[in-house]
Amino acid sequence: MTLRPSPAGPPDVLVVGGGIGGLGAALALSRRGLAVRVLERAPEFGEVGAGLQIAPNCTRILAEYGLLDEARALGVVPENMVMRDALDARELTRLDLADLERRYGFPYLVIHRSDLHGILLRACERAGVDLLTDHTVTAYENTEDGALVRLADGTVQEAPLVVAADGLHSVARRDLVGDAVVSSDYVAYRAAVPIEQVRDHGVAERDVTVYVGPRCHFVQYALRGGEMFNQVAVFESPKALAGRDDWGTPDELDAAFEGTCDTVRRGIPLMWRDRWWQMLDRDPVETWVHGRIALLGDAAHPPLQYMAQGAIMAIEDGWTLARHHARQAEEAPEGTVPDWDAVLAAYEAVRVEHCRRVQTTARAWGELWHLDGEDRLRRNAIMRERDPYDYAFTDWVYGPTALTPDEEPPMFTPIPLASAPLATERPA
Repeated sequence: MTLRPSPAGPPDVLVVGGGIGGLGAALALSRRGLAVRVLERAPEFGEVGAGLQIAPNCTRILAEYGLLDEARALGVVPENMVMRDALDARELTRLDLADLERRYGFPYLVIHRSDLHGILLRACERAGVDLLTDHTVTAYENTEDGALVRLADGTVQEAPLVVAADGLHSVARRDLVGDAVVSSDYVAYRAAVPIEQVRDHGVAERDVTVYVGPRCHFVQYALRGGEMFNQVAVFESPKALAGRDDWGTPDELDAAFEGTCDTVRRGIPLMWRDRWWQMLDRDPVETWVHGRIALLGDAAHPPLQYMAQGAIMAIEDGWTLARHHARQAEEAPEGTVPDWDAVLAAYEAVRVEHCRRVQTTARAWGELWHLDGEDRLRRNAIMRERDPYDYAFTDWVYGPTALTPDEEPPMFTPIPLASAPLATERPA
């Protein structure tokens, strides 16, 4: 892509990181009339990975930005989300995604990560965001009336606000918080292949299917208008548990899924074997704002992937920040600048608690999906009893993004495993 030259003078906002969170924040803020500059360390903007699930709390925002039709065209709107047992393939529970759209007003769609990134990148270009590559930020500092970043080439850039959207291994998180990433000892393998390669595997092309099994799970859904098929294989690594550095290797992938059902086993040889993703997160923190430096996306709240909300939360962060800036601008006396400190306080007040809930629920979801023995049977019994049109477990997260703490809906009430009668599995 061709990047426009930097405008003269400092921007209103510097965004560090050109991933989905950084571009989402840049777009949201630029739509409010702010001059935004994005600093990306890579030689070009892009994303690696495969599919993303985009729930109604995010498609609502894409619709507001005028991007939902493009996302629909590049992605797939599935018919159902189905959870099955990975050992015997029996259905445990499902969501009717057409009914889900009626409930929340916006669709649940799946899209290739690079396609969503491209949508946001093109929208930022149209909005006049200053997009700079080969800019590696090495340090952050507050100044008297804003903040600055120091770059690897020795230069400095500053603005009234710096947004650190620099990911799981954020330099800002390291310097301002100083905590460490947390390993779950699970690893993910991914693959996106032409749909023809899986058509005889017994796959459901119009559904998102999640197979949950002992210390493993497998996710499948179509991408790019149904032309591609996305698969994610996740498992607990014995080498990680043993403290080895070389964990999550392909031999462990094959061993982890040996006892699973036919559809899952047939998908495993298609997984990319030259790369894998260790499943890491961080413990939630209460403080995301440090002077005029604000953490956003995975720099603030990296989750495990079980709730499929990581990219969504990052987009919500930028939307919320921009909305609070707009509110301050409306209340500010004519001819004055909005109070950035008030904007950041409002952003932190609502987003920290919501994202803490998602992070902790994702951890709990991972434990639930990977149960074995009697606990697996109890989980299966509880899930089979669930009414497919009961939204108690989704209302707290799929509804409109809260702007204030009082708008945050109540959490769901967990069902104790011990409450389920223990019965042996019937033949499928």
